[in-house]
Amino acid sequence: MIYKGFQDIKLSALGLGTMRLPLVNGGSGIDEAAAGKLVDLAMEQGINYYDTAWGYHSGNSELVMGRLLGRYPRESFYLATKFPGYDLSNMDKVEEIFEKQLEKCQVDYFDFYLFHNVCEMNIDAYLDPKYGIYDYLVKQKANGRIKHLGFSTHGSIDTMTRFLDAYGKDLEFCQIQLNYLDWTLQDGKGKVELLNARNMPIWVMEPVRGGRLAKMPEAYAARLAELRPEEKVPGWAFRFLQAVPGVTVILSGMSNQEQMTDNLNTFRTNAPLNQAEQDAILGIMAEQVKKNTVPCTACRYCVDHCTQGLDIPMLFNIYNEHNITGSGLIPAAAVASLPEEKRPSACVGCRSCEAVCPQQIQISEVMADFNSKLK
Repeated sequence: MIYKGFQDIKLSALGLGTMRLPLVNGGSGIDEAAAGKLVDLAMEQGINYYDTAWGYHSGNSELVMGRLLGRYPRESFYLATKFPGYDLSNMDKVEEIFEKQLEKCQVDYFDFYLFHNVCEMNIDAYLDPKYGIYDYLVKQKANGRIKHLGFSTHGSIDTMTRFLDAYGKDLEFCQIQLNYLDWTLQDGKGKVELLNARNMPIWVMEPVRGGRLAKMPEAYAARLAELRPEEKVPGWAFRFLQAVPGVTVILSGMSNQEQMTDNLNTFRTNAPLNQAEQDAILGIMAEQVKKNTVPCTACRYCVDHCTQGLDIPMLFNIYNEHNITGSGLIPAAAVASLPEEKRPSACVGCRSCEAVCPQQIQISEVMADFNSKLK
């Protein structure tokens, strides 16, 4: 196992994310026996970082991980969980939730604790002193009940900057969605540059995009095999991240022993992609993205002619994200953060924007399609 230094401790470069624990007969309940075998294998092979959260598996992930890790000495693992600010109804419950999390996880302290999913939808509430979230968590850190405080985010660079400007002096790490697809799609490159400029260690979530990057068309896989014959397709995702400056922990939501064994084999060595290999994987992803996205260049001619004042290029970015990933969670949240009069549904189909679009995009049709996918 590769280890990375963080302050005065050594963290396994591969961490076990517990959002996708094995399920009983394909249902919704966690298969605790199977999950226990995963934890046993992880501990045996040197993984010492375990990431859970209040909402994972409908609240059961913390309970199960508390029982499974409770079989091991407390000093043999590092446990992370998060305050669930992705749900605005939790904002006034920080003390109640934190105390319950300690109880569920069967610990007296958390090694790592995060503001969960800082984004456009919740940052105003996170920064609002009336909820006392920041003050309470900083107090728990001072009391030793939180060893290291950080935040996770799916938000924009502007949102990240705003959060760091407000709380950065007390934050020690940031967890972002990062992989070779999101390097450009979600401006992962820019987020890495922002965090590096602030000397903020990076934790990575979704390194294989929920499994999407574990497979690729044979023609593309063959091109990669010419460069690294011994590397499996999922390994390329991890090797890409090994080349990113500032990355400390890479979390993987491993659901079975095959996935864990493959990942453990990858993390026996630090073999980051060289520049030619990075160019190859990013080029392949660019080809795949091009097939599933609106070819907007953000010239913004359309914005100047939109009778509704919609930020069309921004909406296209969200639409492209939806089409590429096949998942509506993040795009839906991004749209929900907008005023109703600025959403795709506000398009009246007047086509004034289309008359000036250099790419000849049928904008009104895209907006109608986007609106239908969000329902």
